[in-house]
Amino acid sequence: MVHPIVQDHNLYPQFWQVAKNYLMERDSLMSEIIPKYGDLELRSRGDAYQTLVRSIVGQQISTKAADSVWLKLNLLCQPMNPSVVWATSVEDLRKAGLSARKVEYILDLSDKFLQNQIQPENWHFMTDEELVDHLTKVRGIGRWTVEMLLIFHLLRPDVLPLGDLGLIKGIKKLYSLPDTSGKGEILAITNRWTPYRSVGTWYVWRFLDPVPIEY
Repeated sequence: MVHPIVQDHNLYPQFWQVAKNYLMERDSLMSEIIPKYGDLELRSRGDAYQTLVRSIVGQQISTKAADSVWLKLNLLCQPMNPSVVWATSVEDLRKAGLSARKVEYILDLSDKFLQNQIQPENWHFMTDEELVDHLTKVRGIGRWTVEMLLIFHLLRPDVLPLGDLGLIKGIKKLYSLPDTSGKGEILAITNRWTPYRSVGTWYVWRFLDPVPIEY
């Protein structure tokens, strides 16, 4: 399914309340945890570049560590855009807490934005899988990173990031699954969230950490 453009002024998903009601009707545990977080909801930064950079920063490290690096990077690069980041020295980027590999990825990403090799205005007319296939050709961007973009920037409603360790940990804890549970058990639970798996995922993240994640 191709989704309509999300305008910059519309940083919140219009489907959120409908999705909450749907999940609470179909999943008894969702009906318990969703009311605990009141009016909290998913929010987009409205900036595709920042979402991709934040996702690269967060690869394979804890949310707390990623937030620390992101804060330092924002203080270093003002405003946070491809031109400013591209002009920042490797040494300074490393001092912000980025690994050498992540510095390479972020500089390469910045260059591709500056060269118009990445054109976010075209993403809104692509399906989720088309966008995964398109962006994973960029260095340092894997499926998980694109899924964060789909959820947090494009506000796509039905994304299930099975490679997200926090999601898997949260589902096992919330649904009392054994640690040895595999993909089949996870899908048996999350399939009932369709077509709002992004929303179910977001509430599992809240179950683990009440402070909303932003990418």
